[in-house]
Amino acid sequence: MIRVLLADDDPLVRAGLRMMLGAAEGITVIAEASDGTEVPALVDLHRPDLILMDIRMPIMDGIEATRILRARADAPEIIMLTTLATDGYVLRALQAGASGFLLKHTLPQDLVAALRRAAVGEPVFSPGALRQLVDSVAVRPSGDQAARHSSEGLDQPAGGGRDAHGAQELLDRLGAREREVSLAVAEGKTNAQIAGELYLSIPTVKAHVSHILTKLGLNNRVQIALLVYRAGLI
Repeated sequence: MIRVLLADDDPLVRAGLRMMLGAAEGITVIAEASDGTEVPALVDLHRPDLILMDIRMPIMDGIEATRILRARADAPEIIMLTTLATDGYVLRALQAGASGFLLKHTLPQDLVAALRRAAVGEPVFSPGALRQLVDSVAVRPSGDQAARHSSEGLDQPAGGGRDAHGAQELLDRLGAREREVSLAVAEGKTNAQIAGELYLSIPTVKAHVSHILTKLGLNNRVQIALLVYRAGLI
């Protein structure tokens, strides 16, 4: 049974998510939070496997709550919920340690499938939504906005490469097999799918992903995907 904690300040959104997930086999909603300040205590009390977390909440947003939780050794997986993938908060949430993000209008069957993937450690994100996110940070801001974005890290979503050339230079550090794995990660494929396509074992795929993250100075698989998109390889 996958135990889910919902965190969203809109009670209607929480009710809708609870109804969708309640109809799915093997998933149960064990607690709800209306603000990020409530989440750590609920995690301590209920020990969820994963959290569906709204990015924007009034007192403590999902980014800060994610940062607090991911500092723990036993942190649950965290999937961010957002209305628009172009929201600059998404990138900051991924940098804070979120495992992925979903749009709030995700179809019920896709939402359930995403949670099942997240529960076993796979990142979840819509390729279309990821494309929107990459496009939104690919345009280099100017003036005060550029300084603000640079200080927040918004113009450097993966390894510090701000343009296609910089992203390609980073990817050139990888071996041929690691590049193949990176492309598959960017396409949203699971470790099992990558293993089947590249004729590798799942532990070997996991090892490749770990080496890629270390070589490129990244924190998670979603950042690998951002880098591949930035390089124009997909």
